[in-house]
Amino acid sequence: MTGFGPGDRALFEAEATALYETAVAAGGLPTDDPRIHPRSALRPAFELLQRLGLLMLDEETETWFPVDPTTVQSRVVSPMSQEGAELLTESSQWATAFSGLAQTWRRTPGSDRGPITEVRGDAIGPYITSLVADAEKELLTAQPQTGRNATSLAAAAVRDLAALERGVHMRTLYQHSARRSSITHKYVASVTARGAEVRTLDEFFKRMIVVDRRVVVIPSHEGDGAALAIREPSLVAYLVDIFERTWERARPFSNRETTMMRQVAAEQRAMTI
Repeated sequence: MTGFGPGDRALFEAEATALYETAVAAGGLPTDDPRIHPRSALRPAFELLQRLGLLMLDEETETWFPVDPTTVQSRVVSPMSQEGAELLTESSQWATAFSGLAQTWRRTPGSDRGPITEVRGDAIGPYITSLVADAEKELLTAQPQTGRNATSLAAAAVRDLAALERGVHMRTLYQHSARRSSITHKYVASVTARGAEVRTLDEFFKRMIVVDRRVVVIPSHEGDGAALAIREPSLVAYLVDIFERTWERARPFSNRETTMMRQVAAEQRAMTI
């Protein structure tokens, strides 16, 4: 009982269901009923009910009798569910296979991508996610508060927590203004609980993600619609050095002491001016 597609379902819902209900109400459909004549407009619906097994012919009375649909449903739906489960499993296995190839591609030094790769548009998020998923030792991130909305932070939390669970050491820089964001506080609480370090700074800076000190992702000069993944060792080392110097000047996010909070407030006023 297979081979039923969207077209069959549309016909079933539009015409066959009503014809079946008519058969139920009448106690059956005579074989000479004009509604099921070969040239009748309802003939396709009648033939569908036959194929589904919802109408069975009693040759003695020459009548098509309706069958309990609950006995038919499992024979129709179960193969579809089984096929769907098999397709999901197969798609998952394909995704795993492609993931392995993607890791090989990203990790191969001297590939024909060159020292810098440009990533654009909707591909940026998945690209960063795949890089973070490959992190083995360390993640360094500089995240300006602008653009870190609830949706992006939720996605980042899933990605970053998975890395922390693998034992990856993570340090993140924000601007002082992030301290006024409740959603950022929730994100910071979740990652610091698993060992991450978060600090804030009174300076403007661009977004940057460093993975294992082997690749750095920064925005393109065109803006947030494009990003550059840098693998050239000297450039990576230079950008890591900038991060480290900035990190030393930053203040721990979790520090809520009155004196420090006053200093943060003063630095924010100065930065605003």
